Amino acid sequence: FAIFSTFYIYPFFEMFNLSLHEWKGIGPKHFVGLANFQELMGDQVWWSSMGHAFYITLIALTFQNAIAFALALACDREMRMKRFYRVVFFIPPVLSEVVVGIIWNWILDPGVQNGQHIGLLNHLLYSSGLPNLVHNWLGSPDTALTTIAIVHSWKGFGWGFIMLLAGLQTIDKQLYEAAKVDGAGAWKTFTNVTIPMMLPVILVVVILTILGSMQVFVLIVTMVNKGLVHHTDVPVTLILGSMQGTNRFGYACAQAVVFGAIL
Repeated sequence: FAIFSTFYIYPFFEMFNLSLHEWKGIGPKHFVGLANFQELMGDQVWWSSMGHAFYITLIALTFQNAIAFALALACDREMRMKRFYRVVFFIPPVLSEVVVGIIWNWILDPGVQNGQHIGLLNHLLYSSGLPNLVHNWLGSPDTALTTIAIVHSWKGFGWGFIMLLAGLQTIDKQLYEAAKVDGAGAWKTFTNVTIPMMLPVILVVVILTILGSMQVFVLIVTMVNKGLVHHTDVPVTLILGSMQGTNRFGYACAQAVVFGAIL
C-alpha cells in the first residue's frame, strides 16, 4: 500500500493539482483554475491527435486481433511444429519497441543511393516490376498513419495470440464432439461453440488492445521524427511536446487528466 500510494496515488493527485496551475517546470506556480482545461477543449490539434489514436486503435482491433485469432485457431489444432509457431508468433511483442521502430524505419526508407532504393520494401517493389507502388510510406500524410498502425499491429498481435490460444485450450473438447454428433458444420461449430465460450477472453483482449493502442508512443518517436509531424501526432506525443517544447507543464497535466479520463 505504501508503494502504491507513493508511486500511483500521490503522483495522480499532484498531476491534477498541476493541471490547475501554469508552471514552466521550475520556479513559482500560478493558479489558473480550469483555464488549462478550457483551452484544451478548443485545441483542434489535440482532438486531431485523439482521432489519430482512435484510427490506430481501430486498425489494431480489427486487423491485429483478426490475425491473432486466426493464428490461435490454427495452432490450437493438431499440426506439425505448432510449438515452433507459438514461439515465432510471440517474438514481435518481446522485441523492444525502439528496435522494432528502427528496423521498420530501415525497411520503409524512401531514399535512393546510386540508383538503388535503400528501403527494403521499395527495393522489392521496384525489383518486382512494380515501380508505381514505390512510396514514401512514412513521409506522406496519406500513408504515414496507416503504416504506423500496421507496424503497431505487427508488433502487438502476439499478445492477443497467446491469450486467445490459452482461451481456446480451455474449451471442453466434448462440446465439439457433441456439435459434430448433432450434425453441425465447421461454421456453426465456430459460431455456436467457439465464439460464445471465448467471449470473456475476447473482451479482455479488446480492452488491452484499446489501452495499448491509444497510448502508442515509442514507435512514432522512432519512426517519424519524434512524432512532431502533425499527421502522425497522438495524445502522448503532444503531452511530451507541451512539456519539452513550450515548457507548459500545467497544460501537459491537463492533457494527461483528460486523456486518462477518456481511457
